[in-house]
Amino acid sequence: MSLSRLVSHATDKKRFRTIGHYIDFCARYLEYVETGLQARIVSQNESHYQFFQYKKEGSFNITRPLNSHLMYDAEGFAQAAQQFGMTLEQLRDGQRPSDDLRENLIRTIYTLQQSIGAALDGLPAGKSNQARKINGDLFERLIRLLIVSLNVDCVSGTMQVPVKDTDGTELFKSSYQHDLLLSKDDELKIIGSVKTSSKDRIDKVFMDKFLYNRLTDTALPHIAIFLNDVQRKKKTELSDISWRFNPVYPLCLLCET
Repeated sequence: MSLSRLVSHATDKKRFRTIGHYIDFCARYLEYVETGLQARIVSQNESHYQFFQYKKEGSFNITRPLNSHLMYDAEGFAQAAQQFGMTLEQLRDGQRPSDDLRENLIRTIYTLQQSIGAALDGLPAGKSNQARKINGDLFERLIRLLIVSLNVDCVSGTMQVPVKDTDGTELFKSSYQHDLLLSKDDELKIIGSVKTSSKDRIDKVFMDKFLYNRLTDTALPHIAIFLNDVQRKKKTELSDISWRFNPVYPLCLLCET
């Protein structure tokens, strides 16, 4: 499949309705990069990160940094996709997967989503905002599909939270949009946020938790799922990357939830 067809496929969110759709696209993209790239650029400061450079068809664009410790190649993904199904089955049955299968789960999710993101990097520079929006929406959908596949009730949606004065009189309702609403027996159990990056978003997780629990007088857990947190260091240093995620945040999230 050509890069133009892959990019066209990735920009059409209606094509990603099942986990199988994500797997099929990923397999096609990985087959393309085996022989279709202009170059693979290795990061100078983190050698396990690579950038794919497209040929003229992709305006010689350079992709986001990709972690070779996590991202499968075409051959590895063919085997991993089969294991992925086994891992989901074990989780659905309430089993704890082996360390190998847990690693397979992490790497497969990373590869599925980064294949979409890297394909969207083939869009013209003027469409970068569109690419980010599509990539984020598709990652949210992937996570919801995976959770639902485990027989867990999970949707996205807007919640109306009552705001009351000191004597308990409701003044108005405040709307909160959430990526994940996990329920059991029609009772909301967890609220979640799903983002491809924590940049400019990590504080919102804490604020949402604080406001929701204060307004509803509950202690409902809030979770956050981020795909990755690296970016090109500078436009003039395309082979370098920089980290955006503060290592203290995972601990804070754990304590808060």
